[in-house]
Amino acid sequence: MSEDQTPLLETDPRFPSGPWVGFFLQKEIPGKHSMEMRISFQNGALVGEGRDWVGNFTMRGRYFVEDGKAYWTKRYAGKHDVFYQGFNEGKGIWGTWEIAKSKSGHSYRGGFHIWPEAMPDPTTNHLAAEADIPTEATETKPVEVEKHEEELVPAGTDATS
Repeated sequence: MSEDQTPLLETDPRFPSGPWVGFFLQKEIPGKHSMEMRISFQNGALVGEGRDWVGNFTMRGRYFVEDGKAYWTKRYAGKHDVFYQGFNEGKGIWGTWEIAKSKSGHSYRGGFHIWPEAMPDPTTNHLAAEADIPTEATETKPVEVEKHEEELVPAGTDATS
């Protein structure tokens, strides 16, 4: 294939090719389990590789710019496969994963969230505030208050008595 025929990487900012990070959750093993990946998004195809505490893995699947949905299979070398499906609303891809029933009859599932490495972790609160720079105080003059010599009378009473 010549250079001018090489398919271009995805231009939708929700699906940048390159390094991604994130985590998966598994009820049986509490906590966020970190993942590091390198993912390529091209013409609706998602291809990548990565690692986590289970081991090294490859990723193959699809993504859709029309609705932000994505799904893929994560295949651990010499081990099991994990099916992922999720949604990208501009803060990475989040959703669910599932390991089909094994020979022992157990199936597993949980949640996940991955995002481009260059993006701040979207699962933590990021507070930001802006304010105008204060101006220097100018000298103020005292305000004179008028004094009223009239006697105050409660409402509903006759002021002449």
